Amino acid sequence: MVTNILVLFLSALLSGLLAVAMPSWKEKNFKMILVFAGSYLFSITVLHILPELFANPDSAYYMGLYVLIGFLLQQVLEFLSSGIEHGHIHHHNHGKNTVWMVMIGLSLHAFLEGTLLSQQPSLHGHHHGTETLLFGIVMHKAPAAFALVAVLLGSMKRSSVLVLLVVFAMASPMGVLVSDIVFSQQVLAAGAMDVLFGLVAGGFLHISTTIFFESSPHHKFHLTRLLVSLFAAFLAIASEYLI
Repeated sequence: MVTNILVLFLSALLSGLLAVAMPSWKEKNFKMILVFAGSYLFSITVLHILPELFANPDSAYYMGLYVLIGFLLQQVLEFLSSGIEHGHIHHHNHGKNTVWMVMIGLSLHAFLEGTLLSQQPSLHGHHHGTETLLFGIVMHKAPAAFALVAVLLGSMKRSSVLVLLVVFAMASPMGVLVSDIVFSQQVLAAGAMDVLFGLVAGGFLHISTTIFFESSPHHKFHLTRLLVSLFAAFLAIASEYLI
C-alpha cells in the first residue's frame, strides 16, 4: 500500500512540476498521451475491473446500475472540473469560484480512484496484483495534473498553483488510506464498497470514451492515433493475461 501511495503522489506531483518547467509545449503531443491513457484506461476497465465486479454473485445483479450511475456522476464532476481530466486546457483567466470548482471536481474523482487500490472485497481473489490498475490510474492522473497546472498558471501565482498541485497529488493517496481504514475497521459493509467500486468503474468508462470521441471530433481517420490506441490496448492485454 505504501508503494501505491508514493507512486500516486509522485506521478501527479512530478507531472504538475513538468508543466511549470515547460511554459511552451506542443498540444499535439499532449493529445497523443491522452489517447494512450484513454485507451489503456478503457482496456483495464473492461478486462480487469468489470469482470471482477460482476463475478461477485452478491452484487452482480445491481452492478450494472452502479456502473451506470458512476458514468452519469462523472458528468457532474466534469462540470465542476471543466473537463481538465481529459485534456480541456484553456489558457484564459479563471475566477476564484471556478478554481475551487475545478479542484473539488478533480480531487473528488482522484480520491475515488484511490479507493480501487485499497483492500477490495470483490477483487481480492484476482490472480494478479494491482500493478495493472495502478499504471492505468497513473496514466490518467499524470496528464490531469499537467493540465491542471497549465490552466491555473494563467490566472494564479506560481506559489498558489504549487500548493493546489500538492493538494491534488494527495487526493488519490487519501482515497487509498481512507478506504483501507473503512474496510479494515468494517465501517461500511462489503456491499457498500462494491457500490463504490462500481461508481469508479463507471467514471473510468466515461473519461476514456470521452477522450476517444474528442480526439477525433470530425471522425477523420488518423493512423498515429489508431496505432497509439492499439499499442495501449495491447499493453493492457499483455499485463492482464500474459505477465
